[in-house]
Amino acid sequence: MDIFIQQLINGLVVGSIYALIALGYTMVYGILQLINFAHGEIVMMGAMITISAIQVLTASGVALPGPLMVIAGLLIAIPITMLLGFLIERIAYRPLRKAPRLAPLITAIGISIVLQQLAVLIWKNNPRSFPDLLPHEAHNFMGAIITDLQIVIVVLAILIMAGLLVMVEKTKLGRAMRAVSMNQAVASLMGVNINYVISMTFVIGSGLGAIAGVMVGANYGLAYPTMGFMIGLKAFTAAVLGGIGNLAGAVAGGILLGVIESVGAGYLGPLTGGVLGSHYQDIFAFMVLILVLVFRPSGLLGERVAERA
Repeated sequence: MDIFIQQLINGLVVGSIYALIALGYTMVYGILQLINFAHGEIVMMGAMITISAIQVLTASGVALPGPLMVIAGLLIAIPITMLLGFLIERIAYRPLRKAPRLAPLITAIGISIVLQQLAVLIWKNNPRSFPDLLPHEAHNFMGAIITDLQIVIVVLAILIMAGLLVMVEKTKLGRAMRAVSMNQAVASLMGVNINYVISMTFVIGSGLGAIAGVMVGANYGLAYPTMGFMIGLKAFTAAVLGGIGNLAGAVAGGILLGVIESVGAGYLGPLTGGVLGSHYQDIFAFMVLILVLVFRPSGLLGERVAERA
């Protein structure tokens, strides 16, 4: 029972991060029906820039408490990733809006590779340790262990996701996003600036990606230039699981995928007699993706989410 609760907690933490990244995929898909495979690399950039910023601040003699130092690094990384998201949309995707859907899809894969190789050029191919600046005090919860960092990740992710949902439902920009996702031509006739709304979608999604990247780096204690591929693929699976194009679906899919992966990894060894260990946990994400695509391509939240954001 203790193992199950521990894996449940681990799954909730990882699932919160998946959900945050999945929002970036689902926002873009809801607006453009485009799968932005470069979003995983935006997450990686957020983590790597934050680590570099913290190192520069430390070398410059800036003395701040650990959590404030991480926040300072993140505040440097967020505008940079937002600018990156804006430029990607403006340069790579906007000229292809009326092209066949395969063209922007291939472009997204190309942008992903370009960003990954750019990161290798800047930071080399070696993993970077995430500075140990955040509290790690462990707490006992029903026989399982949860740390301060894990609590912060879950609470922060929930607050950000709730804030995004409120923004989409209650603000002028959110209403414009929903209008563009339903019908761009009609939204344009109603006075909505289509280009602005699409750019802001990429900018906001990239900002969320930077925060998620820091969460990944802090949770696992390191970051590296190729980390965006797998974390991005899992977040995409989470978006598909929940119903890509739907924000609530991305949140539900992310948390559910994290729990499935962690609980599955916890029991994989005993169930296979030790043949497969917990390091094979990635297979669960791909199994989920295959099952969803075969039996419910529209995701858990139904057909409506596949049609509209």
